[in-house]
Amino acid sequence: MITGKFRWTLGLAAVAAVLLAGAVPGFAEEAAAPPTVESMMTAFGDLRMGLDTAWVLIAGMLVFWMNAGFALVESGLCQAKNATNILAKNFIVFAASTISFWVIGWGLMFGDGNPFVGLSGLWFVSGADNSPALGAAYAAMNPFSTAVYDGVYGAINWTPVPLWAKFFFQLVFAGTAATIVSGAVAERIKFKSFLVFSFLLVAFVYPVSGHWIWGGGWLGAGTFRDFAGSTVVHSVGGWAALAGILVLGPRIGKFKDGKVNPIPGHNMTSASLGVLILWLGWFGFNPGSTMSVGNGAAISHILVATNMGAAAGALGATITAWMLLGKPDLSMILNGCLAGLVAVTAPCAFVTIASSAWIGLIGGVLVVFAVLAFDKIKIDDPVGALSVHLVNGIWGTLALGLFYDNDVATNVAALATGLSRGAQTLAQLKGILGVAIYAFGASLVFWYAIKATMGVRVTAEEEHEGLDIGEHGISAYPDFATHSSRFGGGYGKGSPAAMSQSYATAADYRPERVLS
Repeated sequence: MITGKFRWTLGLAAVAAVLLAGAVPGFAEEAAAPPTVESMMTAFGDLRMGLDTAWVLIAGMLVFWMNAGFALVESGLCQAKNATNILAKNFIVFAASTISFWVIGWGLMFGDGNPFVGLSGLWFVSGADNSPALGAAYAAMNPFSTAVYDGVYGAINWTPVPLWAKFFFQLVFAGTAATIVSGAVAERIKFKSFLVFSFLLVAFVYPVSGHWIWGGGWLGAGTFRDFAGSTVVHSVGGWAALAGILVLGPRIGKFKDGKVNPIPGHNMTSASLGVLILWLGWFGFNPGSTMSVGNGAAISHILVATNMGAAAGALGATITAWMLLGKPDLSMILNGCLAGLVAVTAPCAFVTIASSAWIGLIGGVLVVFAVLAFDKIKIDDPVGALSVHLVNGIWGTLALGLFYDNDVATNVAALATGLSRGAQTLAQLKGILGVAIYAFGASLVFWYAIKATMGVRVTAEEEHEGLDIGEHGISAYPDFATHSSRFGGGYGKGSPAAMSQSYATAADYRPERVLS
């Protein structure tokens, strides 16, 4: 009788034979000959590389799917008369990002160069491939291979996946930074102006500061750390968004007679579903940044830390909104979830699980106060992108230092600095300030250049009527009156002119918004 243990042994032998037959040329034909040590190492090396590549690509697909979440959140939290415009922006932004990052963004970010910018393999990802860098120096990544590769993208040769897998994963991050801007400038920007800025952001702003941190530049080569992009992605997108808001100005009717007039969104169902999609996508965003499966311990820690930040952020915002506004406002619950996710993005591989909960909780509290504060200083951010991505991008980057754990940094991130929490926090602060100066300054220059050459803002008539008709000639809801008649006067139900409610204190504030 064949025992269960023997049956299990036979199964393992069969699997090994199949793997070797597929990975070692001629193995099936020469089954009688025992495999050599060299052929087995090649087979296991290929298997390891294949597993890592599958993980990175799947994680990248999850991050790509976040575009759907951003589209649902932003369109749901804006007026119905602008839904088509917002969907168009969220759709086209990834197309623009893809071309821009392929043409020059990747080279500037990851090409070998100096501490400030990449110079080699600059155009069209045309440099020699460093991947997979699996020689003796990379035995920890793949001990089965002795191959040595030379190339010009040395800053990202630590992961054993092929070049185009690396490119795709980094591309979806670049696209996320550009998408952040869309929500902040919604409901009054020209479509063509937003498209041009998206090209410029991904070509010249995002990759330069990204080179400083992830491309072997002056911050990453030092002790500044950002595992998955609280600064690299979210703060950069936030600074670019702030520059755009300042150049554009507020929506008509948002601020009047010293008061803030709420402009409610039209679909909380869409917004809620969008946040759930973003929450799911973050399980690719943060754990995928390992760019290797390893033994599974690192990605498990990072995934749970990510989820903990989201959960604690949602609860923190719920409690804060309940205390300040008198009700557990749904939009603030959603706000808190996204704030916690952004905040935990940098430190998820450097802090304990308990610390990730505290980081998310504080992020959820911060986002409620930030939404109120930006309105008070007359910064019109229709979906609260600044409160989530800029404020909590900064907070998460600082939190990495405040909650830094050297054991976690060694075993999970494999990027330990050995610094004390105080010293690590100072290193984080230096990076935050450096990126802020460049990202905000460069974005401001680009926004003003666009304004001078093609304009950035639609006409007052188009804004009242809705950008769906003025910019695209098509309504998202053709069977409903979502915009004013071009000839008949009057305004749609959701327009600023129809709003009579205003608030003077937090107790009167009922925000119908969510962050994207």
